[in-house]
Amino acid sequence: MGSLITAVASYCDIKQRGGRWHVRIDDIDPLRCDLKALAQIQESLAAHSLTGDAPMQRQSQRTTRYETAKKHLSAKAYYCDCSRSKLKTADVYPGYCRNKEDYQADHALRLRVDDLPRSFHDDVRGVLQFNANEHFGDFVIWRRDDLVTYHLATAVDDGEQYSHVLRGEDLYEQTLPQLYLMEQLNLPAPTYAHIPVLTYEDGTKLSKQTLAPALDNNIATTNLRAAFDYLGQQPPNKPLSAREWLDWGVKHWQLAAVPKFLRPFRQA
Repeated sequence: MGSLITAVASYCDIKQRGGRWHVRIDDIDPLRCDLKALAQIQESLAAHSLTGDAPMQRQSQRTTRYETAKKHLSAKAYYCDCSRSKLKTADVYPGYCRNKEDYQADHALRLRVDDLPRSFHDDVRGVLQFNANEHFGDFVIWRRDDLVTYHLATAVDDGEQYSHVLRGEDLYEQTLPQLYLMEQLNLPAPTYAHIPVLTYEDGTKLSKQTLAPALDNNIATTNLRAAFDYLGQQPPNKPLSAREWLDWGVKHWQLAAVPKFLRPFRQA
């Protein structure tokens, strides 16, 4: 339900603007890529009439673009062999490898950031002033197992392809290093909006890790009405098809009506 809420919000928001809705699968880590889960996502989107305006994109098919970005950033990056255990007490990277000259195949590539003031405007949360060096510090853009990081892949895709991104507020802080990357790559940043995520009563986000129940595609219309209700859109209490619910949502969508906190999820 949490994923459906975000998908519905992003669909209605961009469609009301007269834009095109795109579906992207972040599958850059082959060890975590689950083809069964991908099929379930596609089935749920179809059942809820959430159809993209272009073929579904998979990040695993854009590695050439990420490698090009890596080369562009190489002069501002350095190799790092710090382990997670070594950094577990550090809020930002302490710079242990900034002056490291030797390189081995299992080293990660870390981007050197500056300490200039910047600002980020979010359509939900407003303006945030930040300093890259203080806020998140040097960060990894290419992993030691020769895979692109989430930050770099997302920055390249968002900057090259999209005008608006609406997603869950659990990714709000992740936007800052991604904006920094877009700036370094001379890419235009999209407009961002981060909405609250659905949680249990104890504040835990619904996810696979927290054993969130899967959507029942057989009650798609009930799910869609519930999604609009969670989002504060005051849906009517009348029978509509999945397509009619989305059409209603696009017509009546109000981003400002989304509550600051979604009411807790309770499984029926």
